[in-house]
Amino acid sequence: MTLSEEQCKEAMALMRYCTDEATIKQKMKMTFQHRRSMVLDVEKSSDVLTEFPRFKDVKGLIEQDFVLQFGEDVAARFMERWPTTFKQKVIQQCKALPSTSDLDELLHCAEATPDEEEIDDTLTLGWDSDLSSIILLLHLIPPSAQGRRRPGKVSAAQAEKHLVVFKKSGTSIQEHVDAIKCTTQPYLLAVGMKRSTIHEFFIILDKQVIPCKSSSTLGAFDELFKAHFVFGTMYNQMLHNMFTFIQTTIYWSSPGEPTCC
Repeated sequence: MTLSEEQCKEAMALMRYCTDEATIKQKMKMTFQHRRSMVLDVEKSSDVLTEFPRFKDVKGLIEQDFVLQFGEDVAARFMERWPTTFKQKVIQQCKALPSTSDLDELLHCAEATPDEEEIDDTLTLGWDSDLSSIILLLHLIPPSAQGRRRPGKVSAAQAEKHLVVFKKSGTSIQEHVDAIKCTTQPYLLAVGMKRSTIHEFFIILDKQVIPCKSSSTLGAFDELFKAHFVFGTMYNQMLHNMFTFIQTTIYWSSPGEPTCC
């Protein structure tokens, strides 16, 4: 359904004050094409969250827009393929890399079971198994230093800080946002009592806070990846190689399928 400019303005105005989630999601579907035209317009793309602020309090809207753009099949691929096919392959290939303390800790966490995470002190300080396996990609596919003011090798540990940041439950998310000094590419803010037990994830984009629908690390990472397409933002340069691998190997593994960013 294509809305006239007037109908689009009416739908956007209604959404700002609507309290019914189903109605908001319906109006977001109706205004999808308008949002896409904004994303594709260099001058307007940064205004999407201002014009559509319900991304910041209604969970699931990133997934909905991604599905409208690419379909259910593509949208489901990461959650289907990472745990069953890619996770174990990444772990095995990382075991062949030269040993470092960071790598060894990630491998230890990636291979842990939920029961082991509760009793092993090393595991309680690290990320859970799923997120650890994703971060291992930064060791397997080294980060790019291209575009940095100070060229040189970027460590996987440095790149990780641009992917996910931990905040202990009870600390102020707003204080974290206020401390950001410049605009940033999307990253995950993980909130919990410890890294291995995260209760809530947020996507931080240009000092805006977007709650993730999923409380699982895989689900939150899936939303983070999709946010780049929904909001038309580039990958962080340090994460570019990792995200490109995920984009071209997991989401779009067939020649000719759409790509973005």
